[in-house]
Amino acid sequence: MFSRRQTLALLGATTLTGVLPAGVAFASPPTDRRLVIIILRGGLDGLAAVPPYGDPAYSSQRAGLALGEPGSNEGALDLDGRFGMHPALEALHAMFGERELTVFHAVATPYRRRSHFDAQDLLENGTSTPSGARDGWLNRALSLYEGGEPRLGLAVGNTVPLLLRGDTPIGSFAPRHLAQAGDGFLDRMSALYRSDAVLGPPFVEAIRAQEMNDEILGRNMGGKGKRVRRADNLPALARDVGKLLLHPDGARIAVLGVGGWDTHANQGVLTGRLAQSLKGLNDGMQALKENLAPVWRETAILVVSEFGRTVQPNGTNGTDHGTAGIAFLAGGGLDGGRVVADWPGLSADRLYDGRDLAPTMDLRSIEKAVLTDHLGLPARAVDDRVLPGSAGADPLRDIFRV
Repeated sequence: MFSRRQTLALLGATTLTGVLPAGVAFASPPTDRRLVIIILRGGLDGLAAVPPYGDPAYSSQRAGLALGEPGSNEGALDLDGRFGMHPALEALHAMFGERELTVFHAVATPYRRRSHFDAQDLLENGTSTPSGARDGWLNRALSLYEGGEPRLGLAVGNTVPLLLRGDTPIGSFAPRHLAQAGDGFLDRMSALYRSDAVLGPPFVEAIRAQEMNDEILGRNMGGKGKRVRRADNLPALARDVGKLLLHPDGARIAVLGVGGWDTHANQGVLTGRLAQSLKGLNDGMQALKENLAPVWRETAILVVSEFGRTVQPNGTNGTDHGTAGIAFLAGGGLDGGRVVADWPGLSADRLYDGRDLAPTMDLRSIEKAVLTDHLGLPARAVDDRVLPGSAGADPLRDIFRV
């Protein structure tokens, strides 16, 4: 059932951006490849998630936030003899061992000013400036598929992220439990919009799509129209998204935004705010793998954040906004089990602005590899239309086996 807020938000999105709900299919999808992009909003501390324990300056620079070497008490999980992984990411560590996960370190977008809002805007619009485009690079990528139906893109949450906004129609799925509308509300809304040529058809399709999503997800309706199961955390959300992307006529590309990564205070090491968030990411990635198991070889999961965090802790046992960070790429078709990095080092004379991990890899090089080698989109169109102004960021090669 739709709440009043959900209904008005959906209708507004449909009118302004061409968004229609998930599950409204009109033809066979033009690709069987799946892509999930998880945006960690707030700035993930990449040095905590994937500590460079082999760097001679790591322990001293990170002070009270440093993990021990693999095999030691409170040590990291080893990756390659130089880099480790936070113990909360045990499922990702297993994927790495199975060559289904690649870690990219010292990664950044072209942005250098450390504002959450501007950094996320640039991350999603795909240009070199925060206000460089009104639409998202993933929406522009979807426009490269011929036809336009079915809606391959799926925005997950109560709002459509900039990454998926644009002229190409997409689907939306808002699983969070909100206050429910009273009895007869949808009937009255249907009657109100029945004769409206603009809002009427999207409203009808919204109701049909919600019913289809509930059927795909196997939801039962409890008393007074409330759902029995709530998707209010990343693992539960990931399970739902996996089922929706697995459906033969469903979406193929989904975007999830996850907040809570702005760890200015009480960040913690093995326990605390960051460890809890990493555990949620770990369980969500594992849920996606399990629910997409039949198409895992055709699936890629890209995890990104708007920037990294400072190398040294601040005075409140946290870290401040930084520059370079990490990205994860997982999937059954990867040639993974590698940490890809042109490592700049953590000694004081190697830090960016004397405080941050220096960026040595453009995030758009990873995105281009996903778009061309995984989704099969033409490289020239990706350069010219999807990620304009990125000619200096060559796509990474040999990331995928197939």
